[in-house]
Amino acid sequence: MVGHLHLDTLEKRLGNFSVTSCIISAGEASKSLDTYSYVLDEMFQSELDRNSAVIAFGGGVVGDLAGFCASTYMRGISFVQVPTTLLAHDSSVGGKTGINHPQGKNLIGSFHQPILVIYDTRFLQTMPEREWRSGFGEVIKHAYIHHYGLLGRIEKTLAGQTEWQIAEQDLADSIRVKANIVSQDEKERGVRAFLNFGHTLGHSLEASSGFGKLSHGEAVVIGIIFALFVSKQLYSGQVPDAKKEKERWQQCGYRFDQVLRVTTDELVEKMKYDKKNKAGHIGFVVLEKLGEPQFVQIPVVKMRELIDKCKEDVFND
Repeated sequence: MVGHLHLDTLEKRLGNFSVTSCIISAGEASKSLDTYSYVLDEMFQSELDRNSAVIAFGGGVVGDLAGFCASTYMRGISFVQVPTTLLAHDSSVGGKTGINHPQGKNLIGSFHQPILVIYDTRFLQTMPEREWRSGFGEVIKHAYIHHYGLLGRIEKTLAGQTEWQIAEQDLADSIRVKANIVSQDEKERGVRAFLNFGHTLGHSLEASSGFGKLSHGEAVVIGIIFALFVSKQLYSGQVPDAKKEKERWQQCGYRFDQVLRVTTDELVEKMKYDKKNKAGHIGFVVLEKLGEPQFVQIPVVKMRELIDKCKEDVFND
């Protein structure tokens, strides 16, 4: 879709350079070894060298894949991020690149910083509704972990949505949360793990459902509700009630029934491959209270119990 709408314009703007375009299928399924190999073949056929650069022109999938291709081609060439979706406001910042594996999401990848990120919000005007909702999922995450004032503004925007849009201040605040954390911990040795709030169950749900059947942002919102449920078990009164928060986002158009279609065993099995795990425990981000994330390790048996209980108490209407 992005190529059809905007590629000619981009190529004309790059008229002084030799440009070769490589178009991939939309959706998470393109973050695969097969597509990665296809893109590398195109790069070799186009005779790119170490002075070449890759431009990731599209959403988060394109950015992740193009960045990984750039990071591994000839041991690394430059790349530029030109995100065209709301979701990619998150993935285009921070230098994480990668592809999926049947065992889980983003299990193959590297850290490779773009030399430039160009974010023209006019591209958002051509996004379908599902992409808007997916993108707001990451904004919601940033609000819970670091900017609770943003949460109320996003709820108000989504609840009264007649024409899809996001205030530039809200977008800037969300990007700032990500950038501030990454600047402290580029390689995810510490606080950057907080950006995975909602992602442990979210990634597992995406992989278990089949990549592309559930958008990343939709899965993250489901994962956030589960993370709030787990947080409440650990920190009691200072954490928002998961069921009330689920109802809050249901009123904004998010659905939570997909988690009931996947067995707990399937979800836990995918969680076992999470990159944050240690010594047989599942790495998990919780909230001690709003704006104060913590990283904990949860035994597999306990995680299974928590998922079952959350399904029964929160997700099962």
